[in-house]
Amino acid sequence: MPNRILTTHTGSLPRPADLVRMMFAREEGVPLDRTALAARIRAAVGETVRKQVESGIDIVDDGECSKPNYASYVKDRLTGFEGEHAPNRPSDLEEFPEVNKRRMNDPGRAHRRFPACNGPIAMRDATAVQTDIANLQAALGSVTAAGGFLTAASPGVVAYFFSNQYYPDQQSYLFAIADALRGEYEAVARSGITLQIDCPDLAMSRSSQYASLSLEEFRKRIRLNIAALNRAVADIPPEQMRMHLCWGNYDGPHHHDVEIADILDIVFTARPAAISFEAANPRHAHEWELFETVKLPPGKVLIPGVIETKNNYIEHPNLVAQRIERYARLVGPENVMAGTDCGFGTSVGSAQVDPAIAWAKLATLAEGARRASKKLWR
Repeated sequence: MPNRILTTHTGSLPRPADLVRMMFAREEGVPLDRTALAARIRAAVGETVRKQVESGIDIVDDGECSKPNYASYVKDRLTGFEGEHAPNRPSDLEEFPEVNKRRMNDPGRAHRRFPACNGPIAMRDATAVQTDIANLQAALGSVTAAGGFLTAASPGVVAYFFSNQYYPDQQSYLFAIADALRGEYEAVARSGITLQIDCPDLAMSRSSQYASLSLEEFRKRIRLNIAALNRAVADIPPEQMRMHLCWGNYDGPHHHDVEIADILDIVFTARPAAISFEAANPRHAHEWELFETVKLPPGKVLIPGVIETKNNYIEHPNLVAQRIERYARLVGPENVMAGTDCGFGTSVGSAQVDPAIAWAKLATLAEGARRASKKLWR
């Protein structure tokens, strides 16, 4: 580990405008030249990796350029998802309907597709992840970066977005998803690229899918989600994986969010070594205090979000440095990497943050990490 704080982010980044139009067309079933789309995705990955490195980011990814959404992409890679969509709605937005109306007008949301599971789940397209790997490896070959990662949906978040109309119970459904996604997870790991598994289900579902449950009942549900996750990654070394914990990357009140203190012990039982989580937004920025009393388990690494991903403020690098230092002084700088709260484009075409500002935020993340490192290793 170098004597400095490394920087990374959560995964999704702004896509080029022409690629957004092509991805919208693909989601709507408009005939496309697939060769041209594949070439544009590959070029966009190269552009995105270069911009990350120029911004000062150490551990970079493909920006999720090939995916319409961080979770909805599985419908194109797995069988069994052709049923009628039954969405989960955040309970915090029910109290503020005008905010929800604005949220629903997001053009990226209008093009998302989450068909229900109505048949047996199995891998349908094993080549897609290989293409993602090849695109990122090609891009990494032309830059100097500390490492690369690729994102993948967790079994729990797939079960969250794609309602079950086929399997007899939730455990059967989760384990079927886990078994089908195992090959994708292992392919990324075999390539030497770090696997990031996106697990917003472990927090976000509390205020929507499981809003009516008691806290203890909710904890039982996410234990099952982690059991499915651990089943799928049983053969991957923990240090080659990281996971992302999230309360939903939308501009809303979030006053029904579960406290991280109520779930962290369960999150720690997941096999991935590193945990990326929201730590900059106004609802969760105070939760660094938890680590004054909670000891980080051996082998675990924290990737707190020190950049907010739902507003157009560009954080001051001194604020970023302060946020990093809080965690580093509590758990040790060697156990901290600096990240973002969530992605800047969790769905293609979603633009809560202006694309130019998103890149500026990554640059201030890198500068804040440099300033923190000078203090932590002086």
